Amino acid sequence: MLYTCRNGKMLRCGYTTGSCAAGAAKAAAEMLLSGQYTEHTDLMTPAGVLLHLDILDICMKPEQVSCAVRKDSGDDPDATRGMLIYAAVSKTESGVRIEGGSGIGTVTKPGLDQPVGAAAINSAPRKMITEAVTEIAQKHGYAGGFRIVISAPEGEAVAAKTFNPRMGITGGISVIGTTGIVEPMSNAAVVGTIRAEANMQKAAGADTLILTVGNYSERFIRMNLPDLTERCVMCSNFIGEALDIGVSLGFARILLIGHIGKLVKLGSGIMQTHSSFADGRMETLIACGALAGIPRDILVQLTDCVTTDAALEILYQHNAAEQTLAVLTERIDRYLAARVRNEAETGAFIFSDQHALLLETPRARAILQAATEA
Repeated sequence: MLYTCRNGKMLRCGYTTGSCAAGAAKAAAEMLLSGQYTEHTDLMTPAGVLLHLDILDICMKPEQVSCAVRKDSGDDPDATRGMLIYAAVSKTESGVRIEGGSGIGTVTKPGLDQPVGAAAINSAPRKMITEAVTEIAQKHGYAGGFRIVISAPEGEAVAAKTFNPRMGITGGISVIGTTGIVEPMSNAAVVGTIRAEANMQKAAGADTLILTVGNYSERFIRMNLPDLTERCVMCSNFIGEALDIGVSLGFARILLIGHIGKLVKLGSGIMQTHSSFADGRMETLIACGALAGIPRDILVQLTDCVTTDAALEILYQHNAAEQTLAVLTERIDRYLAARVRNEAETGAFIFSDQHALLLETPRARAILQAATEA
């Protein structure tokens, strides 16, 4: 059992729907090839954590084996907690074909991890499933392939309580997870961690607080600003609280570095960027485009986009991105300054994977220079 410490509390980690699907597929493949019941299986996650999974609701037939793993999200609140994730495995001539069954959503809009029309089983879980059944095939000397159908009988009902329909995923849940492990993050624990890390930077003599919002930010910094890697404090979705902490600790400057997918929301003054609190990404881009004088027929196209990168593609195609981003930059700069009540200098660098550095607020580069010279 894996635990993580958050704000002095030990919280139990869980495992993702992707781990459930991979574990069920591995056990089903084992039973299909061996002809023997398997009530437990071990699964190595991308995070390097070995899971010991109970196998439930086994149905063995000569041509197909189906079984399930129950989702355990640990101490993290999760809509899919306790759900049974099934895998039905049958033999094919070659390859590994992964499909979505009952309760697994279907992608209906471009810009997500999977193409339109595909089952909403993300790339990392697909890789985990493929590796798991390939391991079993090698164990038994089996040279053929597998057809794997992942299902979640409660998925459609549970998905109605999530943002899946808004994101263009219909008919069920998404099978997700990049590490295979769910780390619980209570709000109070996250804010406490931000304060503790910022306080450490202050105690070390830093006068500039550098905030990042997630893995994309950290990767961007490693590639473009490697000297700052050890100086960053990850604030996740809690941007407003992180700015408040920076002011309360007496930082003279605060620099925010993050992906457009989250930070576009700052253009509407949204400082808690988790989708359960607010979305507003397309609405913000549309408002900025309208203020920049972009024609209505172009802006209307953004309403069907599910990612900011997809929306930016439309704006770039119509030579409307530069004007829209200029307005967005001004609004983000204004909202950051308002949040800190001008008690600290604020700046932001915002990027996307497809378009690299997209925008920087007026004082961002000077703040960056001050941080690197310190």
